[in-house]
Amino acid sequence: MTTDQILLGVALILALAVGSQLIASRLRIPALIVLLPVGFIAGATTSVVDPERLLGSAFQPLVSLSVAVILYDAGLGLKLRRLHGHIRTVLRRLITIGVTVTWLTAALLAMWLLGMSGQAALMIGAILVVSGPTVVGPLLNFVRPIDRLQHILSWEGSLIDPIGAILGAVVFHAIVSNSHRTVISGMVHFAGSVGLGLLGGVVGIGILWLILRVLRVGEVLGTLAQLAVVVGVTALCDVARDDSGLIAAILIGLALANMPGFAIAERRPFFETLVQLTLGLLFVSISATVTPASLTDVILPAAATAVVLIVVVRPIVALVSTVRTDLSTGERAFVGWMAPRGIVAAATASTFAPTLTGQGIAGAEQILPTTFLIIVVTVTVYGLTAAPVAKLLGVVRTARARPMLIGGEPWVVDLAQTLRSIGLEVVLWSGMAGQRKTITDAGLELAPGELIADVTNPAARIEGVTAVFLLTEDDGFNALAGTLLAGGLDGPIYRLRPRPDSHAVLPGESAGALLFGPELTRDAIATRFARGERTSVGRDATAISGDLLFRVGSEGDLRPVTDDGLPEAGPGDSMVVLR
Repeated sequence: MTTDQILLGVALILALAVGSQLIASRLRIPALIVLLPVGFIAGATTSVVDPERLLGSAFQPLVSLSVAVILYDAGLGLKLRRLHGHIRTVLRRLITIGVTVTWLTAALLAMWLLGMSGQAALMIGAILVVSGPTVVGPLLNFVRPIDRLQHILSWEGSLIDPIGAILGAVVFHAIVSNSHRTVISGMVHFAGSVGLGLLGGVVGIGILWLILRVLRVGEVLGTLAQLAVVVGVTALCDVARDDSGLIAAILIGLALANMPGFAIAERRPFFETLVQLTLGLLFVSISATVTPASLTDVILPAAATAVVLIVVVRPIVALVSTVRTDLSTGERAFVGWMAPRGIVAAATASTFAPTLTGQGIAGAEQILPTTFLIIVVTVTVYGLTAAPVAKLLGVVRTARARPMLIGGEPWVVDLAQTLRSIGLEVVLWSGMAGQRKTITDAGLELAPGELIADVTNPAARIEGVTAVFLLTEDDGFNALAGTLLAGGLDGPIYRLRPRPDSHAVLPGESAGALLFGPELTRDAIATRFARGERTSVGRDATAISGDLLFRVGSEGDLRPVTDDGLPEAGPGDSMVVLR
């Protein structure tokens, strides 16, 4: 290709990757539903959108490193404290039983429906065990299932990707070496890959500990260091053994998300943007390598394979994985209706299929187009049906407000109890041990962890919080926390009105909208509470005396009084007042 063609091809892939995600965002559908067909059409109709010609032999290594960055980012969102009880049991079964059942069933389907040889069938079976955070995460954020379903499916998607990639590498090397490995030797090879990945992860964690904790570099250099270490460790591990670097990448992410000393290592906007861009580029590029001619003979059998995986295999895996657990029938059913394939399946297929085809393995030429079609079918089916299915099964989070009150003053605890009395799920957080004890003694839900560390990380945000109210006695903390939290929450942020003479206040609404009427500063509220005034609820506006704080709609929406004025009244509203 000429320099002009290369320049045009790179620019077009970038434009398609970003444009597709913009369109998907506007349509409120998973980005993959747009990215995959756009990449395929671009590859089929133009001569410049051809990543294998643009990048040559560098294409596959870049795909592997990009997947490692994505998995590292997924690891940052996995909090070990959320993995407990039956959640851990279900996850362990999904990873062990689920992988085995899906692998063998997909291999048998490939032999039966696609006419693949046993070797090619085992290869595509290994490829199709993966799910992945790149597709599961956005779907769960859109559907908003109850917390433990979110935890189970997020963990499964993040952990099953490196396991599936290594399984694929083991099968691939067993095929090309013609070694006909025994089960024991295959397990040893698999264990060796996992061991190397764990070792690489430990080395990466040690390096980042030195950079982030000992040298204490700033946010920008800290983010660059994370990227460099993840890419470097992954590359070294993969040189020694294919795809072992993926284990290292997700282990580093897990460590940085769960070790107390790594608060600086949370995902920042730069990393979030990088991952989003990488996903778009990968899906467009890999889709462009699939030719229309390669799809002709596999469309119907690949679609049939996808249907069996969706309506038979996954429900069976979910049933076995959730038996004798405390998951409800609806929760079990939803686990059985969430297994889309994503970027790791596409990357693994594009890496191994060409070599197997060159080796003359019967049916190997069908691996990539079949994987592509199964990704398209599963993402489309789950993407379009997950929300209505979750609603039908009754596993969607309540639409009622779930406010988070920051502070543990007596009047804040009283306000939380009042809001809870009208059916709202209230969460509180305080950094002071005495206030935390008061909150738990009152029977209220106390958010775990450190406020800034947990909530500013978009991947680790407290599930279901619809708004944050900064109500501490420190005006400076309220203003600063409001600014820091602004990029890490989906809902609005409000802060208590400071004293008129307070100087520790940031200007503008970046620190959060000011709460309540002009006279209700934090000192004024505390003084009135000390005199015996309390918050209460009423419905008849003409019979209620006191200062209005909130309106609560009949559907559970919470509308506070702010600098913008009184909230709009609605039929059936309850009013929370201080009197």
